[in-house]
Amino acid sequence: MSSLDQDQHLQPSCRDKTTVSSDSSEGCKLAKQPLQGLKLASHAVLEEAQQKGRLKCLKCGGSRMFFCYTCCSLVGVSVQEIPLIKLPVKIDIIKHPNETDGKSTAIHAKILAPSDVTIYTYPCIPDYKTDKVVLVFPGPGAISVQSMLQCLRDRSNSRSPDSSDEPFIKRLKTEEVQGATHTAENPESRTPDGTESLESRVYPLQRVVFIDSTWNQTNKISTDERLQDLLQVELKMRKTCFWRHQKGKPDTYLATIEAIYYFLRDFHDHYLDHEYSGEYDNLLFFYSFLHSVINKAKASAGKL
Repeated sequence: MSSLDQDQHLQPSCRDKTTVSSDSSEGCKLAKQPLQGLKLASHAVLEEAQQKGRLKCLKCGGSRMFFCYTCCSLVGVSVQEIPLIKLPVKIDIIKHPNETDGKSTAIHAKILAPSDVTIYTYPCIPDYKTDKVVLVFPGPGAISVQSMLQCLRDRSNSRSPDSSDEPFIKRLKTEEVQGATHTAENPESRTPDGTESLESRVYPLQRVVFIDSTWNQTNKISTDERLQDLLQVELKMRKTCFWRHQKGKPDTYLATIEAIYYFLRDFHDHYLDHEYSGEYDNLLFFYSFLHSVINKAKASAGKL
């Protein structure tokens, strides 16, 4: 299977405009910079799977490579061969019903952090507590990650005027986070679904919501009354390196997996008490591999 074929069949969703320039080698270099220096598990297993080509999903019979985006299961790769990440907060993804499963990066998060990521298909939206949940989505009223917990605390206090003055951020101790990110080298340390997550020790944030849709379709979900009262957070300083150009959208509009990753990076930097050392880099395990494969294919075709 060619790299361009893989682009067509495994292209992640939707969300944004690539930083790659069609006529500039400098643009190509800039596009690759965001994925440089990541602490990733070896891509050797994906390279081997790519050589084997597409295989049938054992659950639905669909022709897939690496994973089945319908069944959220691996194909041609074992669970012991990929990284598994433990996240400090729970992640909910609201997927547009017309979003093509095979083009969505949301599945990356679900496969790589299965105990902390849940995908819902709109109009299915949980009943959220508005002072404990945030929506990551750009807009005129959106705030920064740095301001997020204080705003949540203010909301909570406005509902409970007699609340205590104890610190609203319970910083995780370094030893609590060490070992929370597991890779293929240590599959025995994986945390099964249902165990207590680190988010239960970070107050007041309990859950973070992302919308998975093309940007032209996001309005229907983002304006849903069930999300209207959620605090809106925007990742204003991050830029996409997605490879499918979407005209008219700024390069701060991120792919779903990029948005999740960069949110967690900012969250870690502002609210956890130890320096970031790659704990969530493997969320980009599939994305970085596809980015490399597709850009190499474009370079070979003279499109970079």
